[in-house]
Amino acid sequence: TWHLKKIPQIVRERTFSLDSPKFEAKTKLELNSVCGIECQRKLPVPSLSDLKNLLSYETVFENGTRTLTEVNVLGAVLDSAANTTTRRPLRKKRQIYGTDSRFSIYDKRFMTNFPFNTAVKVSTGCSGILVSPKHVLTAAHCLHNGKDYVKGSKRLRVGLMKTKSRGNGRKRKGAKRSTSDGTPSFQWTRVKSTHIPKGWFKGVSGDIALDYDYAVLELKRPHKRKYMELGISPTIKMMPGSMIHFSGFDNDRSGQLVYRFCSISDESNDLFYQYCDAEPGSTGSGIYLRLKEPNKKKWKRKIIAVYSGHQWVDINGEQQDYNVAVRITPLKYAQICFWIHGNDENCTQG
Repeated sequence: TWHLKKIPQIVRERTFSLDSPKFEAKTKLELNSVCGIECQRKLPVPSLSDLKNLLSYETVFENGTRTLTEVNVLGAVLDSAANTTTRRPLRKKRQIYGTDSRFSIYDKRFMTNFPFNTAVKVSTGCSGILVSPKHVLTAAHCLHNGKDYVKGSKRLRVGLMKTKSRGNGRKRKGAKRSTSDGTPSFQWTRVKSTHIPKGWFKGVSGDIALDYDYAVLELKRPHKRKYMELGISPTIKMMPGSMIHFSGFDNDRSGQLVYRFCSISDESNDLFYQYCDAEPGSTGSGIYLRLKEPNKKKWKRKIIAVYSGHQWVDINGEQQDYNVAVRITPLKYAQICFWIHGNDENCTQG
């Protein structure tokens, strides 16, 4: 069951202009030297002043201008066990773990309907998910490498799926009707503005913090498709079979929507560590669960994390790898909801 939680308040304190970004960084879909499982255990619990700094955010607009918004955080509960993880053995493998368990979605009845139609393609090479009629949730590193915005993010676009038909032009007399070949094409929409939390630029570890690898894109024009609501990420124990689901546009299956469901191996307060089969391109996908609504027989899917991708880290002096996702905690829910609605009135319960 989805458990309602009281959400902290993110309150805008002041906004001021920054110099325009250079937009010269290279898009990098694999990150090195980031804070991994062992590092997470050693991190201090963020103080209230840390949270105010980490949850302040940059906004980049379509014309290249940039602002920084400082925020206050009200009603946050600081968890002393925030960064503990369950100790389980790590496997030293690649993004595909054993037998490839991914499914390519070909049937347009599925591809163009909920929940698969909520998956979108970001023009920098990542995936994302629709979270409102005008907003897309994706990974921050698809847009920013921690120092500068990536080259393609200056004229950022989002591709919404549609199925293309074989043949072009008008149908000849007596010819058969065009049939869909099941390959998605995209209706591209310009991005009006981008929000990235300041925690992505410099986390409490003094390095790039995967805890804040998420961003929200505001589209220039609203769409009329069904989108997926945000949810608070439950612990592994509260998930049916510890299973998660997500769909994206993996690079090794060009032109295909790729779906997977898989189990989570480990967790910290902010991250899920898992061995979901994935390849670059699916980064930024929305991870979701299907649980029952409180006091109802109705089931509902909600986004509970953002897939950050395959990461290499040093663990006890040895290079290890895993696939990681950023959990939507009450604080992150409050921030993303604030970005979507522009106020915290619609973000009191999650």
